[in-house]
Formats: sequence, C-alpha cells, structure tokens
Amino acid sequence: MAKRSELEYKLSQMFIVGLPGTELSEPSREFLKDYQPGGVIYFAHNYDTPALVAEMSDAIQSTRDKARNLPLFISVDHEGGKVQRFRKQFIHFPEPIEIGEIGSPKLAFLVAEVMAKELKAVGVNLDYHPLCDVHTRPSNPVIGRRAFGSDEELVSKLASAMVRGFVANGVISCIKHFPGHGDTTVDSHFDLPMVDVPWNELKEREVKPFVRAIRSRVDMIMTAHILNKAIDPIYPATLSYSTITNHLRKELRFNKLIITDDMQMDAVAKNFGEKDMIALAINAGCDILLYRHEEKGRAAMDAAFEFLREGRITADQVEASYARIKEVKERMLLPYNDVRMNNLDLIGCESHKEVLNLVLNRQKPPGAELSEA
Repeated sequence: MAKRSELEYKLSQMFIVGLPGTELSEPSREFLKDYQPGGVIYFAHNYDTPALVAEMSDAIQSTRDKARNLPLFISVDHEGGKVQRFRKQFIHFPEPIEIGEIGSPKLAFLVAEVMAKELKAVGVNLDYHPLCDVHTRPSNPVIGRRAFGSDEELVSKLASAMVRGFVANGVISCIKHFPGHGDTTVDSHFDLPMVDVPWNELKEREVKPFVRAIRSRVDMIMTAHILNKAIDPIYPATLSYSTITNHLRKELRFNKLIITDDMQMDAVAKNFGEKDMIALAINAGCDILLYRHEEKGRAAMDAAFEFLREGRITADQVEASYARIKEVKERMLLPYNDVRMNNLDLIGCESHKEVLNLVLNRQKPPGAELSEA
C-alpha cells in the first residue's frame, strides 16, 4: 500500500470510479485499498443478482480506511426506462416522461421511495437521479424521454418530490445535468454540445428545477458537458469557473456536492486533454470527478496527485471539497451497517409492484388530488 499524505487522502476522496465484474477482483480490491477513492459506480456489467451486488458492496466497503471510517459512495444510474443498470428482480419503472404525463408529485415521491429501498438493500447509497433537464428541444438525442417533460414547473415539482423520496429513505440523490441538457442537439458522449443562451434566460427555464431541488435539500448536483458561449466562451460547464463557482455556488447558494458527468465522455476527454481537464474541473469548483473505468480512474488520480505536488491543484481547494464530502458521508452513510444484514426480499415485493402499477395504469395515488391541489 502506497504511503500517502493526509492531503493526498483527501484528494483521493474526490474521485468515483467504475470497476469490472460482478465480484470484487483482487486487483480491484488492491486499487481501492491503495488509492482510497471516495466511491464507485456500478454499471450493467456489475449486475447478475441482488445477492451478488450486496456481497460486492460489502467487499467494496471493507477496503475503506478503518481509521477514518468514511464509507464509500456506492452509486448507480437508476432512472427507469432505458437507463437502469439493475434489471432482473428489481422494479423497472418506465421512462420519467411517463411519470411526467401523470403529473403527480406524490407518485414521484413513491417511485423514488421504491427505488431507494431496493438500491439500499444491495448497498447502493447514491443514485444519479432525478433529471432536472427540461426537454425543450424535440431533436435532443440524449435526454428525450429521460426528462419529466418540457414544462419547467412540472419538472421542478416532480424532481423535487423525487429528491425528498430518496432523502427520506436514506439514499443520496444526485440531480443532473446542470445547467440543463434539454436544449441540445449533440450527444456529449461523442462530441461537445454547444448552446448560446444568456444566463438570465436559463434562470427562467432550465435552471428553475435545480433551484427547486436545492430548496428540497438535494446533496449532489451533476454538471453537464455543455459549452454555453453566453456564460463561458471557452469551457463547458464541467470545466467552467463561471458556471460552477460564480453561478451555482455563489448565485444559487448551493453549498453541497458538485460532481462531474463521466470524465471519459468525448465532449471533454477529446477536447480539453485527459490530464488537463482534471485540474480544470477541480479549479472550476467540482468536488468529485467521475470515471467509468478503473484504469482511467487510477490514471486520473495519479495525475491529480501530480498536480497537487505542482500546485495546479491547491490545498485549499482539496480541503474545501473534502469538508463537503465528509459532511454528506457522515450525515447520510453513518453508522455503516453491513449489507448482508439487509432484506433482499424488499426487491420486487408486492407493495413496490403496486406503485409500478399506478405508473403503468396512469393513476395517481389515493389522496393525491387532495394533497396536490
């Protein structure tokens, strides 16, 4: 195990990294113990059965530094529809647009509650959901039916209700993709989307759901790899000090965690340098950098340690981000209980199917009309 300084440990907490396989391999275990990243992200290739995921979650948590005892974020994209990594046995809700068409905040809360309980049963404590994107451009190739709809008031109500549903059930909610991905025509997985909308106009539409979710005490916001020349002529939101620090931190007063979208996406990786973009994201004000592959995550962490030694990343930046990470982890993830103690029978249970049937039958929950009037 490499000997790392206290500051390097704090910097390592600023990374969430993907792992291979449905079980924790010995090389991955050594990586987690040596590098101590702040968390991991699961994908479909990590899923076979709920029991195996639960075992893997426990194995991952066992690698944490016992002296500090900060659990890892164990995260996943669990939106329903096409973007759901765990399928078999888990309740599979339709795409968020269908919840938007029903238009019930109470139903959105119940959907989040089911998702949270099932994810928590297998050790997942962070879901990158809900989307706060307003689907304002029909030709958008990446958002589409993943958004609740094209009306910012509807998106605001449903997204904030889902945030409350996750938080009430002990799972961290990460809303995405700030400052809004709904008005783009390019998929940021493959290239850099560009828009040119003034901030004041964004505040009246795309940003409103984020503001509402912040009021609902959301703990994490994911950035968009979008270049908006009206805000920053050079850097996309993920790498933009103006977008992240000036607007999201200072103007909107968001003081919790800011995480990047996947740093391996071509929108940033092929346009701003795989190493340089690490310093750019942290200097812009991002607290956590997300990498879907272990190898790329390890290389990014090595680069970050190098930048810290060179002064391209400052101690003050690391300390500020670590303080936010520690606060959320202590409040939401402690005390940590082994996942093997959880009830896997919750997954796909009858009461959860009843919520799914409400969505499939386009019905509001009993009493919703009264409570949402």
